[in-house]
Amino acid sequence: MSADLEQQFVQLIQENAGIIHKVIQLYVDGPEDQRDLHQEILLQTWKSFPKFEGKARFSTWLYRVSLNTVLTYNRQKRPTTTLPQVDATSQPQEKAEMKDLLYYAIKQLHEIDRIIITLHLEGYKNPEIAEITGLTTNHVNVKLHRTKQQIISQLKKEQYGLT
Repeated sequence: MSADLEQQFVQLIQENAGIIHKVIQLYVDGPEDQRDLHQEILLQTWKSFPKFEGKARFSTWLYRVSLNTVLTYNRQKRPTTTLPQVDATSQPQEKAEMKDLLYYAIKQLHEIDRIIITLHLEGYKNPEIAEITGLTTNHVNVKLHRTKQQIISQLKKEQYGLT
């Protein structure tokens, strides 16, 4: 690759580093696995970058590469998910606790539902989510609605012991 292309790649990765971080956080536990997966995503993105045509936004393309890499990684190595320690008798007061609970609930979802809700939370519109996932927009609409309901139910169950 040329130096200009390499510089462009580094700049785009720096601008979109949050995407990689969020995908890793939702799919892998443990700092060592997270570091390994981060390197693998960067490697796969670097290898695929010459094929990036710019038809979609770079962030959309990066999500697709990151998710594909994560799904392949998870098929090879199944991580365990642990419930964050939150006192179930009182409402969490800190955003960090709520974020941990939300991540826990999202990690319990099937892979495609996890992908859809992650993209939704990132602000992607349903047609863009459909493009990334290969689903129809209507299917994304239905799955997103059901996934939100499932997360709400899971959070109530974990936080308050409700069913």
